[in-house]
Amino acid sequence: MHASKFCLNPAGDTPSACRLFDAIVSLCVPVIVSDNIELPFEDVIDYRKIAIFVETSTALKPGFLVSMLRAITQERILEFQKELKEVNHYFDYGEPNGTVNEIWRQIVRKVPLIKLMINREKRLVKRDSNEPVCSCVCSNQTGILTSL
Repeated sequence: MHASKFCLNPAGDTPSACRLFDAIVSLCVPVIVSDNIELPFEDVIDYRKIAIFVETSTALKPGFLVSMLRAITQERILEFQKELKEVNHYFDYGEPNGTVNEIWRQIVRKVPLIKLMINREKRLVKRDSNEPVCSCVCSNQTGILTSL
């Protein structure tokens, strides 16, 4: 993997896979084949700078991936690798400011939002599915003002 320029990262049956981590730490440009993927640390990493994204249907076309990757210049590959060097500490469990610290930072940022959503859920009124959404007297279900 260390000698490879590109590492294929097809969508798998789990939300995350080691192959992405391995590719990034090896400075191998991930070629992510997926239509909808959640990536780790997306709030701090701009994946467009470190990976190539290909829709599944496009990747399945015979010869597409090979011709696309051959068209990428050496200069562009070096740009990807430079960016990979900048972010690979996020994927290194042995790095003091690496993966574990970033996971804790993400938890610290998300806990207040989770608490907020829980508290909002507690105060919301439970309604039957056939009850009107709006209970104000000034509108009917069409949203048209009927009286003041």
